[in-house]
Amino acid sequence: MLTNLAGSVLKCSLFGVAFTGLVAFSAAADPLRLASAAGPFGDLAGIWTGDGLIKMKDGGQERVRCHGKYEVEPGGSNLRQELRCASDSYKFEMSTNISATGGQLAGNWSENTRHVAGHITGRANSTAIDARAEGDTFTALFAVHTQGDQQSVTISSPGSAIAEVSIQLARGAR
Repeated sequence: MLTNLAGSVLKCSLFGVAFTGLVAFSAAADPLRLASAAGPFGDLAGIWTGDGLIKMKDGGQERVRCHGKYEVEPGGSNLRQELRCASDSYKFEMSTNISATGGQLAGNWSENTRHVAGHITGRANSTAIDARAEGDTFTALFAVHTQGDQQSVTISSPGSAIAEVSIQLARGAR
């Protein structure tokens, strides 16, 4: 069950997850801030860390700690994210590449420790991302809300062993 849990969390944690998503650095002080705030990802660049809670379908819960790196291309419409999360029982490493055009998302994700991958679709603006991550045997819905250097990520995977994942991230926190 933890393998399914880890797989599910990995695949949907993009901004998550995701990577998702991630204390304050100025644009000049943070070399990862490559973009202006023009596109929906413009204010996400940097290092994001935090923790959260995984709620299992059977009622069990487990705490998880995450560390992510968001790289945003100039213009703020392209995002590359690397996200590592771990709990007492498992760990995962996820990478995503996402583009936004007219508020519509398209991209890919991969989870390196389990060798699985898929695609991402959805909508984004400067404060919210609502997306769907899919793979051959997996679908997850996620919502990412960003306010300044704080980000909340909620992930659900209908039919999976995981009922919900909720993560609070802060940019620059260690």
